[in-house]
Amino acid sequence: MVQKSCWTDADNGILVLRLVLGGTFFLHGWSKVLHGIENQMSMLVANGIPGFFIYFVYISEVLAPILLVLGLFTRLSAISVIVTMLTVFYVLPGPFFALTSVGAWNKEIQLLFLALGVALFFMGPGRFRVYATGKRHWLLD
Repeated sequence: MVQKSCWTDADNGILVLRLVLGGTFFLHGWSKVLHGIENQMSMLVANGIPGFFIYFVYISEVLAPILLVLGLFTRLSAISVIVTMLTVFYVLPGPFFALTSVGAWNKEIQLLFLALGVALFFMGPGRFRVYATGKRHWLLD
């Protein structure tokens, strides 16, 4: 009989994904709390998106990352990350398919954030979370 070890435990991997995405996304949001959102608002308006949508950033980049780290409302938080990253793809200046001087795709970081959000949406919070509910709707997990 083969025992499941911590090296093959998917819940550990999900925890790492939650901590990395939540931690890095929170730093982006905290910067906006400290320094304001005027530049981002002007980028939205310049691309035809109403400026008041920028206030969603406080939910998406401050609240949602905290919830991701804690494993609370993981799928809803992942949706907010996904929507934010799709918006960033749309409004970020520069050519979409360009490569940087070191051969990286111009939108590489945004793609990684988007992929982590999509992965967490499908996987959910995993076993390691602050509060595990009994039977709740899968979207609220």
